Amino acid sequence: MQTIKKNKNIKEIVTALKNGAVLVLPTDTVYGLVCDATNKKAVKKIFDIKKRNKLKPLPVFMKDIKMAKKYSFMGKEQEKFLKDNWPGAVTVVLKRKKGLSPLVYKNDTIALRQPNYKLIIEITKIFKKPLAQTSANISNFPATTKIREVLGQFKNQKNQPDLIIDAGNLKKNKPSVIIDLTKDNIKILRK
Repeated sequence: MQTIKKNKNIKEIVTALKNGAVLVLPTDTVYGLVCDATNKKAVKKIFDIKKRNKLKPLPVFMKDIKMAKKYSFMGKEQEKFLKDNWPGAVTVVLKRKKGLSPLVYKNDTIALRQPNYKLIIEITKIFKKPLAQTSANISNFPATTKIREVLGQFKNQKNQPDLIIDAGNLKKNKPSVIIDLTKDNIKILRK
């Protein structure tokens, strides 16, 4: 488990993702575990690190709405909703298309988000692939904005993230809102 400061070279982070690494990254909400969402082995590793039930799929960071359209079905109303709410702390559930690890979707749906955080925006622009993601904590422990708490949770674990990007303590935030857009009416799944 290697730790680097946030202002390090973005190319080093992207290379790690291309090589199948699982990273801890700061986000616009809390610290998150991320990897290449098209790499089944890397996605499985997130589940092992987090000790997460494999029946609980991972949300996916998107670079933009265009990328979201590549991996999900969306109509004009859903696209308008995304234009009004992305980037930001809003995760949407849509009908899925193929191309990602099966561990990031449930049945025929997928949860997508475009974060409003400079580092992740830069990574997704260079990496050009979606990122499987979840909060950087062991399952059933709280998500955190404090780097020391992240390090403490993974320190003595058998399975650990490959690389931790240390941005210090983040602004106090909550995880994203989750909204189901698969039906005609909007349904809030998590406030």
